[in-house]
Amino acid sequence: MTIKIIENMFKKLIFTLFVISIVSCGSKPRVNLSEVEGGLKPSAQHEVIAKEVAGLLESTSYKKVQLNDSISKIVFDNLIKSLDQGKNYLLQSDIDEFQQYRNSIAQDFRNGDLSAPFHIFNVYSKRYLERMQYALKQVDVKQDFTIDESYLPSREKLGWFKNTAEADTQWKHRVKYDLLNLEMTTVKKTDSTETKQKETLRKRYNNLISQGKKINSNDAFQVIMTSLTDAVDPHTSYFNPSFAQAFNEGMANTFEGIGARLTIDNEMVTISEIIPGGPIFKDKSLAIDDKIVGVAQGKDGEFEDIIGWRLDAAVAKIKGPAGTIVRLKILPAGQPVGSHPKIVSLTRERIVVAEESAKKEILTVKGADGKNYRVGVINIPKFYMDFEAYRKRDPNYKSTTRDVRLLLDTLKQEKVDAVLIDLRFNGGGSLPEAIDLTGLFIDKGPVVQVRDVRNTIDVEEDRNAGVSWDGPLGVMINRFSASASEIFAGAIQDYGRGVILGSQSYGKGTVQSAVDMARVISPTSKLLLKAQNEKDPDTPNGAPEYGQINITLGKFYRVNGSSTQHKGVSPDVTFPTQYSAEKFGESSEPSALPWDQIKSSTYKKVADLSALNKKLEQEHEARMKNSTEYKFLLEDIATFEKRDEGTKIPLQLDKFKKERDDFQKKNRDRVNALLKQRGLPLWEEGKPQPKMEFDFVQDESAKVMTDMIIQEKK
Repeated sequence: MTIKIIENMFKKLIFTLFVISIVSCGSKPRVNLSEVEGGLKPSAQHEVIAKEVAGLLESTSYKKVQLNDSISKIVFDNLIKSLDQGKNYLLQSDIDEFQQYRNSIAQDFRNGDLSAPFHIFNVYSKRYLERMQYALKQVDVKQDFTIDESYLPSREKLGWFKNTAEADTQWKHRVKYDLLNLEMTTVKKTDSTETKQKETLRKRYNNLISQGKKINSNDAFQVIMTSLTDAVDPHTSYFNPSFAQAFNEGMANTFEGIGARLTIDNEMVTISEIIPGGPIFKDKSLAIDDKIVGVAQGKDGEFEDIIGWRLDAAVAKIKGPAGTIVRLKILPAGQPVGSHPKIVSLTRERIVVAEESAKKEILTVKGADGKNYRVGVINIPKFYMDFEAYRKRDPNYKSTTRDVRLLLDTLKQEKVDAVLIDLRFNGGGSLPEAIDLTGLFIDKGPVVQVRDVRNTIDVEEDRNAGVSWDGPLGVMINRFSASASEIFAGAIQDYGRGVILGSQSYGKGTVQSAVDMARVISPTSKLLLKAQNEKDPDTPNGAPEYGQINITLGKFYRVNGSSTQHKGVSPDVTFPTQYSAEKFGESSEPSALPWDQIKSSTYKKVADLSALNKKLEQEHEARMKNSTEYKFLLEDIATFEKRDEGTKIPLQLDKFKKERDDFQKKNRDRVNALLKQRGLPLWEEGKPQPKMEFDFVQDESAKVMTDMIIQEKK
């Protein structure tokens, strides 16, 4: 979709909101949060943003849903579910007390009153810490593993705890279950084994308590806003500054920083991975498991001690614009906390996330005619584009299409017979990239149609003559292939350019525009907020100060006129899946837009593959009748469905051990069946499981491509 069209439309629609925006909700909050000791409270900035987002949902979004009592019920249910989906923390008395907000919580957003959802969040946080503290005490209780008891991890289908005693019973079983797991994973047992297991579990619970106490009002606000936006549209989302920056970096497949992945270990920020090519990789003075205990900005900035900080707050200080200097106090791996830290100065750079970029491999597959064929597989994890670099006219900006074009050139040089594009679990991303990528396989023409909030239909086309690959083409999809993936797969299918393999896709047929909330909030509100010093001190460098909203402003339609909404893309050659449409995908979302159809755009098919696809499906099904992997896949589906119904776990040691041993035996038998089929050494009992890099769906899809090559020769 043309970005300018959406931006211009957005500007017109929010003009009225922009003019009338004010800071105060103008009425007394429903709940007096000051009476709740230690409870979180919304900031003035949170209240302004909530009010503006509510206005956008009612007047600007594609659905234009009024925030009434019907929507309030959904917002209420969303908030409770997001906090305690498994019903392991809140009591029935809590839910009863919350009911007073059920029919009006959405209207409160319209007024900028967040007191009710913050109250609900605070009660949940209190219950969470109570349960963790109780679990911690239970670690030292003598356990009897001969009693015939069971543990149900998720109580989602049950009622809420009637009282604290019922909650205590659930958490006694939880602690017992955790101890059993530690017992089963301990290989060599000594006299001190039980003590070490309890120390491990005690450390785990203490860490959860520590992290729970660090939850702040921004965390609560993010959860609360998501409960609102999800009630209107599953793909309209508000992101606070930190989330907004992460989202934008994900779209670009790049970020600016020191080139490391960080975790929290014993209250300290720890280097868990060093990204090749980044500043740390080049500097070579830091290593995995080094602890970062202090951060300073520039050559002369003062150090801030970050021990005990939340990870996101620490990362906000460490990351920053490319070319700037950050100094770190480092406690090298293995040194005690009291050791003297070393100082490392690094210049931040723009880092490319290589593992999330398109990659290729070549499979050699024996066809039904006995000949070997080379199938080039290109895996695309998401549709990425570095918009910032593109806007700056950087000739080397990162994008999916640029990467795939280079991979196709390489595959042609390596003389592959067919190309297979793997879009499994690709949730989408940049729409322009989906259009441009389609253009690598068709010679000009429409790719997708977009209907906006005014019912205007815009046809987006590939305008570049020529193709990068004109040979046999396949596209792999599954239930989690969504949005841009569906646009690409749908266009390839409509043009008859290739065969689609896998299972029905997600069904996300809506288009969102990412809008900086600074464009929505009035200048008057901004001045008042700045006067109140309302800026979050932990806002990452370069992040939108007020966050951003990704708001649905249009709907996708294939070139044949069919929406991808709800129905998604149906494959030509099908594989069974454990992810049913009732529980996964757009059709499982109660607030999702419906499927519909518009007129077909004018396009010229490359070929009519209906007869060929029917033959490919028949040959695929014939192979599956004798496939060990296919049999295992069907068994996995049955197991998945049974587990989804809610399975109780025995807490009697003998039964627990038997279930584990039975599972391990079944798993070993399966692995050995696959290894034997491939002529590889079998997995012996007592030895580590061999590396299993078999991808049955990919292997079978490659065989379908050889069938396609053979059929097209006839």
